[in-house]
Amino acid sequence: MTSTDVVTQGDRASAIERSDSAIAMLDDQGTVVGWTRAAERLVGYSAADVVGRSAAIVLPSAGTAPTVSAFVERCRAQNGWSGTTAVCHQDGRVLNVSLRISMLRGRHGAVRWLVSLTDIGKLSWGAMSESVRESLLARTPIGVVVRDPQLRCTWVDDTMEHHDGVPRERRLGRRFTEVLPGAKSEELEAMMRQVLKTGTTRVQEYRLGLPRAPHREHSFAVSIFCLQDADGRVLGVCVISIDVTESRRARERLTILSEASTRLGRSLDVMRTSQELAELAVPLLADYVAVDLEQSVPFGEGPPVHVGSTGERLVFRRAGLASIHQGVPESPWARGEPVLVRPASPFMDVLRTGRSHLEPFLGGAPGTWIDEDPARARKIHENGMHSLMVVPIRARRALLGVVVFIRTEDPGPFQEVDLLLAEELVSRAALSLDNARQYAREHTAALALQRTLLPHRLSGGTAVETASRYLPADMENGVGGDWFDVIPLSGARVALVVGDVVGHGINAAANMGRLRTAVHTLADMELPPGELLAHLDDTVQRLAEEDADSSDQPPAVVGATCLYAVYDPVTRRCAMAGAGHPPPVIIDPQGTVTFPDLPTGTPLGMGLGVPFESVELELPEGSLLALYTDGLVETRDQDIDVGMRRLGTALSQPGRSLEDLCARATETLPGEAPSDDVTLLLVRTRSLSPARVASWTLPSDQSSVRSARHLAARQLTAWGLERLEDPTKLIVSELVTNAVRHATGPVGLRLIQHQVLTCEVTDASVCSPRLLRAGSADESGRGLLLVAQLSRRWGSRSVAGGKVVWAEEDLASVASRTRVPGAPPETEDHPFPVPPTRASGTRVDRQE
Repeated sequence: MTSTDVVTQGDRASAIERSDSAIAMLDDQGTVVGWTRAAERLVGYSAADVVGRSAAIVLPSAGTAPTVSAFVERCRAQNGWSGTTAVCHQDGRVLNVSLRISMLRGRHGAVRWLVSLTDIGKLSWGAMSESVRESLLARTPIGVVVRDPQLRCTWVDDTMEHHDGVPRERRLGRRFTEVLPGAKSEELEAMMRQVLKTGTTRVQEYRLGLPRAPHREHSFAVSIFCLQDADGRVLGVCVISIDVTESRRARERLTILSEASTRLGRSLDVMRTSQELAELAVPLLADYVAVDLEQSVPFGEGPPVHVGSTGERLVFRRAGLASIHQGVPESPWARGEPVLVRPASPFMDVLRTGRSHLEPFLGGAPGTWIDEDPARARKIHENGMHSLMVVPIRARRALLGVVVFIRTEDPGPFQEVDLLLAEELVSRAALSLDNARQYAREHTAALALQRTLLPHRLSGGTAVETASRYLPADMENGVGGDWFDVIPLSGARVALVVGDVVGHGINAAANMGRLRTAVHTLADMELPPGELLAHLDDTVQRLAEEDADSSDQPPAVVGATCLYAVYDPVTRRCAMAGAGHPPPVIIDPQGTVTFPDLPTGTPLGMGLGVPFESVELELPEGSLLALYTDGLVETRDQDIDVGMRRLGTALSQPGRSLEDLCARATETLPGEAPSDDVTLLLVRTRSLSPARVASWTLPSDQSSVRSARHLAARQLTAWGLERLEDPTKLIVSELVTNAVRHATGPVGLRLIQHQVLTCEVTDASVCSPRLLRAGSADESGRGLLLVAQLSRRWGSRSVAGGKVVWAEEDLASVASRTRVPGAPPETEDHPFPVPPTRASGTRVDRQE
């Protein structure tokens, strides 16, 4: 047997009958007048054995009728017969078969019978019941046409007229191409000639437009058999056809829904899911499909539109497009572009009611909604759109958008059954789209959180040059628990921070944000590295206890590691301490790689009370310092030491830029995606020229105040900063006066010119200065308030043997003339407010 079409499961029964059936032709008396090779294979008799003899040779001798003639009369009365019975094989075996007898009519009322026998025993349909098998095999209406060797119709049954609308009188004596001309008819006749030539059975499924239904093609499955006489000569062909239009459409609908179950929902991307929905429906359901989502849905921003919305000009965004034509010419808008929904349109009706819209015949009459929508009207006329469905996308009582189904090439209009299929398809996609929308909202929130938590721009000032890389393990969400920072400190110094919170995703990112904020606060207190980590450890423990209190669970151990370093470009010294974090990589200007002997320390939040030890190193100018998290150097297959050596090798390229080195270091990661968050902070150290630093040691007496002012004024003149002389002299006067008044021993004065002008006064006291608020009648207590008004910022830090009080001034302009509350008015000789005479406490000294 030769087949020219693949038969699918949905039409398996009829296909088996067509291809594996034994076909014979009887006259009106039950005599065999035509035989086929398939009949010979089934019952063992050749054409010579049975043609010209009674069908009783194979038909049962008892059961439905006592004789063959009586059985023929019963078939004539019932216009045929179908059922299951037994037939005799030539070797004596009895075969259980499905028997079908169809009445054929010829010219002048002549009658013939077509007998179709199918061996039920050869069918393997699993657990299918006999009643179902019998229904499939025996009750499907079939059309039968017998044609002579010239392919002229000689016999036909009544079903054929129901199939193609051609009356029997018009068909008899004519070829297929004469009654239904066309290319497909010619293809079918060519197949008939092939059967006549070879004697083999052919099976074909084809579509044909019929006069009774010009707007819809029908699908037919045909089997073509070669009929032979007793001598084996060809009598003609027998063509059996079955209208499988509805079964084919049912298969297509099942295919769409089956594919929807497997394809939709695989992605959490709103635009991709919308595109999959559109592609799924073309061409099986429509020729063109557009998925329009309410404009906030693709980005997860804001609530969706609810059913019943009455907005005048709701805007949607085109998220999915599919067409049978290349380039989707039907759409006025590309994917991602906003789509305007006009008030007088079926799209707005769908939004108001939440119900689907079916318009079988589109654009037929003037004065419709199309006239109010020029963009769509032009596309409708240009592309021959003739049928429309608009189905809402609803999920969790919210309307996410609409799906537009259009037919252009398919001549059949949409029907209610098509709308039901479309609604079922969209309902399956709606849940996936809503899940994707919620994911997009959470993803947007996570990215916004990450952007606020990580530094937007690293600034190392005059101390260091910086570059960084951050690769979260959760690449899809883009958030994780690693963080890094470069924090400006007083005296041109910078703090370098890298930390790692246990876990990934938004929860780890939130915890990371809390720790980063804590580090910034502690860094502003100018704490040494070891002391800062101790305070941070306490903070982590407290946060864990607060989280446990809110969830009625025992306190959870919050794991985090951190490396904190402070680099001073004046001394080129770097102090650092770690809390369970890997040590930094240091590469000197010649490319030599070293790992400092830094105590590892315990991770943050362990609550062990162990102090964090610091180490201090002197770094040559141009040294490269790499701070990183373990995700960069540790993998499941390699020990961390191997990764550290790999990182050192990647960075030992003194001539490369920091950005190139960052890329080179991250490219050494094994695998396509990191299994843990990866953070790398690279800094190249700079040193501050001695010419930009001036320092003096003064005795602890009142005369030092005048000397300090003169020394500062002279240095500012040497630097060309005369415009800062007046505010600087006042700042120096206040700070030195306080040191002389409240401390013992020598007083240190240092001026540093970098991005700002820093004034530092060192004394032996460990007490930090406090800003007081003097009353309007007080004669003192305004010294530090004056410093705060004249500087951009001020503060103090502890050092070995005492403290440093510092103040910074902008180099670009003179400090603003801010009046200190309670101070005397300005004078022409002194453009800044002259503070009152100093008495006690933190006050101002006017000694010259």
